[in-house]
Amino acid sequence: MKILFIDTTDQYLWDTLTDEGHECTLDDERPKEQVQKDLHLYDGFIIRSRFKIDREFLDAGVNLKFIARVGAGLENIDCQYAQTKGIKLIAAPEGNREAVGEHAVGMLLTLMRRILIADHEVRTGKWIREGNRGYEIQGTTVGIIGYGNMGGAFARCISGFRPKEVLAYDIKEGDYSDEYARKASLEELWEKADIVSLHVPLTPLTRGMINADFFSEFKKPIYFINTARGACCDTQALVRAMENGEVIGAALDVLEYEKSSFENFFAGELPEAFRYLQNSNRVVLTPHIGGWTHQANRKMAQAIISKIKML
Repeated sequence: MKILFIDTTDQYLWDTLTDEGHECTLDDERPKEQVQKDLHLYDGFIIRSRFKIDREFLDAGVNLKFIARVGAGLENIDCQYAQTKGIKLIAAPEGNREAVGEHAVGMLLTLMRRILIADHEVRTGKWIREGNRGYEIQGTTVGIIGYGNMGGAFARCISGFRPKEVLAYDIKEGDYSDEYARKASLEELWEKADIVSLHVPLTPLTRGMINADFFSEFKKPIYFINTARGACCDTQALVRAMENGEVIGAALDVLEYEKSSFENFFAGELPEAFRYLQNSNRVVLTPHIGGWTHQANRKMAQAIISKIKML
């Protein structure tokens, strides 16, 4: 097949597809409109998050058999329209799930054990032990919202810290309990959870699902982790929940204000709620790097290759 790379990826992906006889072309600099003009030449394309794939773009790809995203989410693609055109959608959530699970636990430890605060104090000549007495994961009840690739990986990673219980809530039907988590209702999670980690895709159902009403339902203060998508959480509601004691601390790898391409985050004026997060020592922030490891890059490439072989 003729395959267009709209973004750069792990070189292994390009080399393997080329070795298997596919004709690969890299076009990662031209504007979307120019890429679109040549899309009819290709059987498929590979993208990360460079720009949105809308109907007009899809219509230009008259010969498209597949779209492969080197990542987990497909929210930048008009999936429903692509499917009506018989275009196969490929993602690679199994490739970076372990990285996301590890990152979520790492952010949680940083928050609960006051690691960033203590590090800064020592570097500035302060040796404060009692003021940095932290909390353990062991013995807590962990709630996971979204129990797919990412939620399952987080459950596996946190199991080694021996939490009292891990509750998993998901909108999908059936019993998805396993050795690391037990299926639970949202109501049970609200009642019991000490730690809540979000692992859902961005869809019309999940956009803004973490809001003021959500935080107000918890029976005790929680630590909140979001390594999913920023738009799933209302930042202003999170700030209010922190101010009124519903949320002890937040670990955020993603933010509501990210652009669709995840680039140029600080372009333009950012809301006051974000300034609150920036200035709070009860918040840990990272720039959407939960799944951004060298190993995940290779594993996602391998997942994409195996799925293209199945077309």
